[in-house]
Amino acid sequence: MDQDMKDSILGALENVIDPELGIDIVNLGLVYDVDMNDEGVAMVTMTLTSMGCPMGLMIIDQIRTALFELPEVKDVDVNIVWNPPWSKDNMTRYAKMALGVR
Repeated sequence: MDQDMKDSILGALENVIDPELGIDIVNLGLVYDVDMNDEGVAMVTMTLTSMGCPMGLMIIDQIRTALFELPEVKDVDVNIVWNPPWSKDNMTRYAKMALGVR
């Protein structure tokens, strides 16, 4: 996958808002990796803010919807991982400022 496609995928994922925090999943640092194979399957490796996150299925559905907007994407595979665990250190400066986190 070239850098332009990676940027397109990450750009689409910036439209996926964590409903509890009101910030997109990329700036929250929930997305660890994105890739796409030759068959057009976009693979997203990510975590959630907590293991018991009640919004996990909703976020995955939003990811699928956002990525299917890209004509190159034929299918979406979301892999939720718990290691490394998410922390506020994963957030971008923008997310920290928006949430008032230092």
